[in-house]
Amino acid sequence: MKCLIIDKVDACIAEELGKVMDVTVSEKMPLSKAELKDVIAPYDVLIMRVDPQIDAELLDAAENLKFIGVCSVGLNHIDMDAAKAKNIKVQNAPGLNGNAVAELTLCKMLELARGTIAANNDVKYKHEWDKYKYMGQELKGKTVGILGFGRIGQRVGFLCRAFGMKVLAYDPYLPMEIFAKEEAEGTQTDPFFVLHNADFITIHVPLNDETRNLVCKEQIEQMRPGAFVLNMSRGGIVNEEDAYEALKNGKLGGYATDVMADELAEGSDFNSPLFECDNFIVTPHLGAQSVDAAKAIGQFIVEKCKEAFNL
Repeated sequence: MKCLIIDKVDACIAEELGKVMDVTVSEKMPLSKAELKDVIAPYDVLIMRVDPQIDAELLDAAENLKFIGVCSVGLNHIDMDAAKAKNIKVQNAPGLNGNAVAELTLCKMLELARGTIAANNDVKYKHEWDKYKYMGQELKGKTVGILGFGRIGQRVGFLCRAFGMKVLAYDPYLPMEIFAKEEAEGTQTDPFFVLHNADFITIHVPLNDETRNLVCKEQIEQMRPGAFVLNMSRGGIVNEEDAYEALKNGKLGGYATDVMADELAEGSDFNSPLFECDNFIVTPHLGAQSVDAAKAIGQFIVEKCKEAFNL
């Protein structure tokens, strides 16, 4: 049995699976779709994160593949119907990176509120020292609106309450009693209630047909003037053109994201009009990139892989 690891994951995966199968760790990480297609045929197990796109064409080339271990939560980068048709088990790691993503959300919330990234750049790159240029806001007493109140959203709410924030939440699939349990004013039906009444709107939903462009011009117009938007889930949920316009005209006070719509595009010049906005901050999809989360995810994926093969 053969296993191929194509992204940076915890060393315990190669170590533990190496005891029961032949493990190859790719020198290049991650592989492109074309590169993976060329080498995938002999492997029974693929360990990856969110790159590259796993479509029907690639799965057709995976002649022996039986298990895909995804060391993240989202599965929008995998053609699940094609995998099911080929009887390939796809195992993600829900919940195990929840605290890491939640803490990154609070990190970016504080950075937006205090303008620390722009101030840092002024000092380091422009050699300007002007403390009067940046008058920030405190989180205490503000309202956070959480779109998607699952494990990550609930953890964000918990951390926000520790800062003295009021928590509003929208999740159409969550029982109402969970909102009360988590001390959030919740709704299953009215996202505009959250958008209209929050100082900070943070997004924690999967990318699908329901959520694509969930935050666009229409929703932004419902927000408070100067509201801050944070997206730690998937690119494509926030319409980036509309966010850019709202940053330029002052409707939004800032936009912070860990994801972008074309982050998985191959061979493109990665750029965006958003990059010219000082009140836009971005990181390269590192929400789960903590030693603690990687270890927990690695151990979970190893366990599920062994279960799949009765090892």
